[in-house]
Parts: sequence; C-alpha cells; structure tokens
Amino acid sequence: MFEFLKKIIKKNSPEKKPAAKKEVIKKPEKKTSSAPKKIVAKAPNLLKKKKALKTESSIKPPPKALKKKPLEINEEKAPPKEEKKSGFFGLADKIKKGLTKTREKLTTELTSLFTGKKIDEALFEELETILLTSDVGISATTYLLDSIRASIKKNKIENADEIKGLLKEKLIELLSPIQNPLVLKGTSPFVIMVVGVNGAGKTTTIGKLTKIFLDENKSVLIAAGDTFRAAATEQLEVWGERNNVHVVSQASGDPSAVIFDAINSAKAKNIDIVIADTAGRLPTQKHLIDEITKIKRVINKCHLEAPHEILLVLDANTGQNAISQLKIFNEALGITGLALTKLDGTAKGGVIAAIAKEQPTPLRYIGVGESIDDLRVFNAQEYVDALFLKSAFIHD
Repeated sequence: MFEFLKKIIKKNSPEKKPAAKKEVIKKPEKKTSSAPKKIVAKAPNLLKKKKALKTESSIKPPPKALKKKPLEINEEKAPPKEEKKSGFFGLADKIKKGLTKTREKLTTELTSLFTGKKIDEALFEELETILLTSDVGISATTYLLDSIRASIKKNKIENADEIKGLLKEKLIELLSPIQNPLVLKGTSPFVIMVVGVNGAGKTTTIGKLTKIFLDENKSVLIAAGDTFRAAATEQLEVWGERNNVHVVSQASGDPSAVIFDAINSAKAKNIDIVIADTAGRLPTQKHLIDEITKIKRVINKCHLEAPHEILLVLDANTGQNAISQLKIFNEALGITGLALTKLDGTAKGGVIAAIAKEQPTPLRYIGVGESIDDLRVFNAQEYVDALFLKSAFIHD
C-alpha cells in the first residue's frame, strides 16, 4: 500500500513544478512588451500633431504676403508716368525747368518793379539795373530800353504792368536772329570740331550731341583729340559705351593724328558724322590757340570742306567772360556755332542776349540739365516763354 501511494505522489509532483515555471516565464514577457509599446505609441502622435500645426500655420501667411507685394510694386511704378506728361510748354518743359533760377530772379525783381508803379525815369533806371545784373550786357540792355521807350510813346502806354509784355516781345526780336539749328550738309562724313576752355563742358556736350544724332538715325564716330588730359579720353569712352558708339583714341599722341585717323576710319565705314574733341585751352594763351588752328588745317587736308562745323562750348556761369572767349576763338578759327551749357546752374541766363547783340553767332544748343536729354536745340520763343511764365506775374 505504501509503495502504491508513493508512486501516486511522484506522478503528481513533477506536473506541478513545470506549471509554476511556465507562469514565471510569461510574466516578464508581458511587462517588457507592454512598457515600450505605450511609450512608442504616444511619442509619434505628439510629433505628428506639432508638425501638422506648424505646417498649417506656415502655409497660411505666405499667400497673404504674396498678395500684398504686387500692390506695393504697382504703386511704385506710377510716378515715372507723370514725368512723361508735358508741362506748360510741351517740348519746352525741360527748358522751363532748367531756367528756374534765372526765372525766379526776374520774377521777384520785375514783379516788384512793375506792380503799382508809374512809368518814369526812375522805373527805367531800376529795369536797367535788373538787366545788367542778369548778364544781359550794356549793348543789349541799351537796345531793350530804347525799344521799350519807343513802343510806350508810339502806343501811349501808361500802365507799368504792360512793360513786361514789351520786354518779352523785344527779347524775342533780339534773340531770333541767332536761332539757327545745325543742318547736316556737305560731303560725308560731316565733321564737327568741338572747342572751348577747360571746364566748359565739351566732353558732356559731345556725349549728349551724339545721342541727338543717334535719335535722328545717324551713325556717329567720336575722336578723342584731347590727348593732354587723361581723364578726357576716359570720359569720352564712357559716353561712347553709353551711346554704343566707337571712340578713336591714342594713349599718347598728336591730337591731329588722332582726328586724322578717325576721319579716315569714318570714310571707310561710311559713318555719317565725326565729332572731334580738342584740348581745352585758355584764350589768353596764344601758342595754344595757334596749335588748335593746326588741327583745323589737318582736318581740312584729310577731308574736303571739313570741318563743316566748329562748335564753341561756353559755360553760362562765366557771364560776360563768355563774350571775350567767343571773340578770341572766332578770330583764330571762325566759329560757326555755339553750345551754351549749365544754364540750369546760374541765375544770369541773360548772357544769350549779350551774345546776340555784341557777337551774333548761331546758337545751336543750350544745356539745361545733367540728363543725357537735357541738351536742347535753341528756340528763341521757347527760351523767352520759359523766362516769362504767365503764372510768374499773377497777383492776388
């Protein structure tokens, strides 16, 4: 019996032990597997939510910014259109702006002179002072005053306000004879020899003159004949690049040789116009004036009838000194035309009247600004109109 019971106990005991072992193995597997699953599951959900929020917030503002920007750009483009609008005198608007300083001086002085005044000798004395201080010159001033006196007697004028109309009329009569635009004629190429003192604005005038001819569908070649001043050649090359025109130059050479080569090159290439720059020289230095006459002779030997135009560039700021420059250069070279520059920088634009009376020479161009389009063909009517704007004499 005892042996039978032992066998039964032995059978039951090994079955219970493996059951306990299985439970111990299962428990650690559940703990390790459950913990990481919970951490991994929560992390991606938070990141996805943050990314979603960032992308939504970042996507919304850009379209608003893009919609505003084109509106700002369109507003900035509006002002340039206003510049194209014509002023009181259409094409003469630039002249009107350029003569602002001279006009303001005349407006202030003439308005106070004519308003509520009697026509007497004291009035004429004041008018004479105003004209002389505007660089009109003695000869031109005398002519204008005598003409105004004659008109007053003839028409029995008693109101001093009417004198300003007479002054404008007499100025136009005085300036009209020197209104003579440059005409390109003769053998091709048409050679323009540009002369003047240092600082008058020869280089700038050549650059702007080139632009005028290109707008007329003419081909242009520039000769850098001012070999004495290194900066002159560099400045001309800048203007040449700006106008897309070739500039003939030499590092160091005879100015006559440079211009000679330029004319021959223009002949070979069938170029319409050659503009020859020359070194600036003082009219008091006779040896320099003699040298420039040599350049003229070389040009004439190289090309029949050339130079077709000898253009003297004068600075309006020099006032009456411009008259003496004109006289000396004219005696040496025979000046055929004038370009009066820097009228926008002076309040003494009356020097044109002095030139018309004392040394009448065709005034081809006037410079009224720094822009490439601010070299204008001289027109006496437009010039005087710009000096005497109707609005300048309107009173309350």
